[in-house]
Amino acid sequence: MSGTPEGDAGQVRPDSEQRAGVGVGADRPVRAESLADLLGGRRGAIDATLPPLAFAAGWLLGGESIWAGVGAALAVGAVVAGVRLRRGDRPRSVLIGLLAVCVAALIAVRTGRAENFFLIQLLSNAASALAWAVSIVVRWPLLGVLVGAVLGQRSRWRRDPALLRGYGRASWVWTATYVLRVAVFVPLYLSGQVLALVVARVALTWPLVAAALAVSWMVLRRSLPPGHPGLRHPVVESPAAPPR
Repeated sequence: MSGTPEGDAGQVRPDSEQRAGVGVGADRPVRAESLADLLGGRRGAIDATLPPLAFAAGWLLGGESIWAGVGAALAVGAVVAGVRLRRGDRPRSVLIGLLAVCVAALIAVRTGRAENFFLIQLLSNAASALAWAVSIVVRWPLLGVLVGAVLGQRSRWRRDPALLRGYGRASWVWTATYVLRVAVFVPLYLSGQVLALVVARVALTWPLVAAALAVSWMVLRRSLPPGHPGLRHPVVESPAAPPR
């Protein structure tokens, strides 16, 4: 799970205001922001596929040499980290991404098995699937936690029953993406199919993230009752006034 807000982060308005163009002029339609606007994710997912692609290219061109693959992956990983820093990504996030590439490379070199370059990815997806599922069960759905952090709401969204329910339902979409990756990666890893792992890594990274953003946003929107003001405005009941 690897996103930062991007795109239009304008205020979400009730449907009636969107149709009327309130605040922006009646002749200009308002585009409601989506999860892709708030969380981004697609750009980071594309970046994450570049080191594995470089590993596969180096491995093949080097006559299935793990050292050649590792060298190519580390070089591309360093370039990606530099580009991400220049475009303003958080240093901590950049360093974690680069560290993941380094650890994957170290495991592949120490074990002498090219498929082990993808072991970290497999384990992280299994852990993510478990974490997302548990978060829904304990009523702290991770999608709500992420969006709430981006919007600076802390835990206020949890006091809106509609948002809590919607985030829970939409979080199952993300849980399913991690389960799907594990289901695909495990047999390929166990059979040592390095090129197939690269193809699966690319196919199940940015295209799957884009699909998950779209589907979870649809699920979330349909979970909210008509007239709900949107993600930026949790409907929290005020505590009853004390008797005078």
